[in-house]
Amino acid sequence: MFYSPLIFVLMVVFFLITLILLPFLWLGVVGNAFVELGLPPNTVFWLLIVTLLGSLVNLPITTLESHEIVEGRVISYFGMKVRLPPARAKRQTILAVNVGGALVPAALSIYLFIQIYKKIGVNLGLLAVLGIVTLVMNLVARPVKGLGIAVPGLVPPLVAALGAWILCPEPLRAPCAYIASTMGTLIGADLLNLREISKMGAPVASIGGAGTFDAIFLSGIIAVLLSY
Repeated sequence: MFYSPLIFVLMVVFFLITLILLPFLWLGVVGNAFVELGLPPNTVFWLLIVTLLGSLVNLPITTLESHEIVEGRVISYFGMKVRLPPARAKRQTILAVNVGGALVPAALSIYLFIQIYKKIGVNLGLLAVLGIVTLVMNLVARPVKGLGIAVPGLVPPLVAALGAWILCPEPLRAPCAYIASTMGTLIGADLLNLREISKMGAPVASIGGAGTFDAIFLSGIIAVLLSY
């Protein structure tokens, strides 16, 4: 199903931010850390674009019995806004996984983790930062009626960036921050709160979708800025 995790204006803003990064990636001003792990600048750019466009696609997993569904309204959370889609049934929530906010970041994180392992073996700093972000996200995530689980978008990338700066080797700070921020958000906010979804009256609850997508996307932006 197609369902944007943010209102149109915010999607355009995120797209413009990505375009602004493009010349810096091409000129090698940022992105060097990812190049060392086999991701050239143009690939990093397109991964950000795929993340953004993929956010429109939600793959249904199952249907949950829910409270009375809230639909068709604009919901605000931590300064972000999203318009809720129509509901197929008044007491059912569709549990889905977001392509751009979950599948793409998870696949990229696995790739980066493997490349880091090949270079230096098990990186205890990365595991520590991932644990910290997961814990913080689980603590700050809050249920939003009609939406699902929401987190403040800047918290996970900033916590991950700070943790990676302190605990990870300098050449690997950017990929470590990306892995910790994206996976920490998905695990700490979404996966550890799945049992709460049926109580929120959301027509669609998407892992990596509305409520957490902005944090996932900003994680990629901040990781790129850290990568030089």
